[in-house]
Amino acid sequence: MSSIASQVRKAAPTVDTIVTDYAIGYFNHLSTTTLDAVQSKTLDLPSEVKFVSDLLINAGAPAEKVDTLSQSLFKQLNLQWEENKAKLELTGDTSKRLLDINVLQSHNNKANLNTSLSMLGVNGNDIEHAGRNMETRVDLKKLAKAEQKIAKKVAKRNNKFVQYEASKLIDEQSQEDYDSFFLKINPLEFGSAAGKSKDIKIDTFDLYVGDGQRILSDAQLTLSFGHRYGLVGQNGIGKSTLLRALSRRELNVPKHVSILHVEQELRGDETLALQSVLDADVWRKQLLSEEAKINERLKEMDKLRSEFEEDSLEVKKLDNEREDLDKHLIQIDEKLADMESDKAEARAASILYGLGFSTEAQQKPTNSFSGGWRMRLSLARALFCQPDLLLLDEPSNMLDVPSIAYLAEYLKTYPSTVLTVSHDRAFLNEVATDIIYQHNERLDYYRGQDFDTFYTTKEERRKNAQREYENQMAYRKHLQEFIDKFRYNAAKSSEAQSRIKKLEKLPVLEPPEEEKTITFKFPDCEKLSPPIIQLQDVSFGYDENNLLLNDVNLDVQMDSRIALVGANGCGKTTLLKVMMEELRPTKGFVSRNGRLRIGYFTQHHVDSMDLTTSAVDWMSKAYPGKTDEEYRHHLGSFGITGTLGLQKMELLSGGQKSRVAFAALCLNNPHILVLDEPSNHLDTTGLDALVESLKNFSGGVLMVSHDISIIDHVCNEIWVSENGTVKRFDGDIYGYRDYILASANSAGVVKKH
Repeated sequence: MSSIASQVRKAAPTVDTIVTDYAIGYFNHLSTTTLDAVQSKTLDLPSEVKFVSDLLINAGAPAEKVDTLSQSLFKQLNLQWEENKAKLELTGDTSKRLLDINVLQSHNNKANLNTSLSMLGVNGNDIEHAGRNMETRVDLKKLAKAEQKIAKKVAKRNNKFVQYEASKLIDEQSQEDYDSFFLKINPLEFGSAAGKSKDIKIDTFDLYVGDGQRILSDAQLTLSFGHRYGLVGQNGIGKSTLLRALSRRELNVPKHVSILHVEQELRGDETLALQSVLDADVWRKQLLSEEAKINERLKEMDKLRSEFEEDSLEVKKLDNEREDLDKHLIQIDEKLADMESDKAEARAASILYGLGFSTEAQQKPTNSFSGGWRMRLSLARALFCQPDLLLLDEPSNMLDVPSIAYLAEYLKTYPSTVLTVSHDRAFLNEVATDIIYQHNERLDYYRGQDFDTFYTTKEERRKNAQREYENQMAYRKHLQEFIDKFRYNAAKSSEAQSRIKKLEKLPVLEPPEEEKTITFKFPDCEKLSPPIIQLQDVSFGYDENNLLLNDVNLDVQMDSRIALVGANGCGKTTLLKVMMEELRPTKGFVSRNGRLRIGYFTQHHVDSMDLTTSAVDWMSKAYPGKTDEEYRHHLGSFGITGTLGLQKMELLSGGQKSRVAFAALCLNNPHILVLDEPSNHLDTTGLDALVESLKNFSGGVLMVSHDISIIDHVCNEIWVSENGTVKRFDGDIYGYRDYILASANSAGVVKKH
């Protein structure tokens, strides 16, 4: 007997593979169901076979061939069913229908196929309702998602055009519970993708944002399984939009490739942190739930069995049911063993520890954590699930240096594909095997290159393209001058015609993309005599019995370039506030030069700006004393040029707002710059400008930063905050990173998969 697949394809050779694959899967499911004493009780075999037959005919298959196929398959399936009937009759009403993940997935696939079939022009039956004609029902919530569904249908057909509307998609996800969203995005159950290629190749698609702005045109996306891609480009170019389109399958990622996107912070509830990570693997969670239900039923059956005679009909029914349940249990146990479920808790705890969650913190409810820590929980959940495609959007922004070091080490041995948006050069140098450069509505690939190599190669490509363009423009000019001079000269006309042909055959070269440049210029300041800032035996705590800082002895000079590092929550920001005299020490004292002026940058300052006003208006109110022209000139020193300073700041990008804040803190010509996470929201160009300006600044710099590359280029002194105190580290930032990894390894943190 030939396989079901070959019979279906022979009967419907011209039907779209989406439909034939579904029909094959449906018939295979029916075949399995006829052999199952529990599931086949509710099976209406004639109706089910007719449903698939009608589906194939509606999709364009010849009716005569489909009728022959239906009769043949019905005969095969009915024979299996008849042979099993004696057992079915014995399995009476004592049977309990158990959760069947395959049935759930079948329902999901039916729902998805309705969308695909409508695009193929297949009308008639509603697949979700097994052959029954359904009246149209209006659902306002479904109507609100209509635009997204239309885009999804088109993407499934030919990948030519995808429109992504951010606000609707984010709102849609917030209305769904995690399990439902996970199963919608990853509809196949664990192990179903075995033997299939997990490479991703999406040819020729456009990508738009909600306002109609096109960010990719005729783009191609190619991701080789097991590679780790860094997606880079200027702020606002559409990198995050591309990730979201992938994560919601707005682009045609193969269904058997599982996807997880770390984008939003986990919504807090009473679930413990460790349990929330374990629950993230929905396949494992459902298998364990089904296993528990089966074991509960087996205990119930043992109790029932003791109430009947050994040779009674009831005992035979129970024995038949037990046989089916035992088969289910074996299948579940095999799947749990394949995913190493017994090691899951240890692996989840290790991931959490590496991301900064102590053993005690792992046992706290998720609603007790701040937004930043819940973002870490989202990252931990994604790492634990190990999807085939892991999408990360600026992961280092939510982490401190120790956690970034752990994450980089973890990802270097990640067994699947990673696509991460990041401006952190050191992180990309550690993690990325390839770089994708998004610019000018296209994606350029730099295979086998880390960020530094990409940056050098990109600049070489740009220079070569510029030379080629300039050479051709000069050659065109030379040809055109000859043509203009001798076109009507009888003696030279043939040569002029020859040059006209040469000119026509020259390829049309576009001028190379102009590199956007940003400037930062911190103002010069007069020298001060030491001490500038000195901490002597400083301790601080909001409660005397619970000190955040203890016996700190440090100083800052006019030529200092200091990086303050350590885990989040260990007192770094508290130390800055003590130095700024925003907090008074519990013990010890802080000495400061009486003429000292400090420029203090925090993300809080950016968030507290009045975004309804322009940068010029805001600065004139917050820092009065200059003319509008002087404010505009000052903003120009930080890349806010032209009319940008006159626009409402709500229209500026995150990086532009940060540059306004930098400009503001420099209005008083500070001697010392105290910077708390200055790299957030700056793209690579902005980071380069910041690094150069800090290196050239005539005063001192003290920064808290998670960006190892900035620290390495700017700072020559490392202060480490840990164990309730702050001390100088004997080494550079990479030495500190190695120290962190060594500590993690000695603590038993797993970094391999």
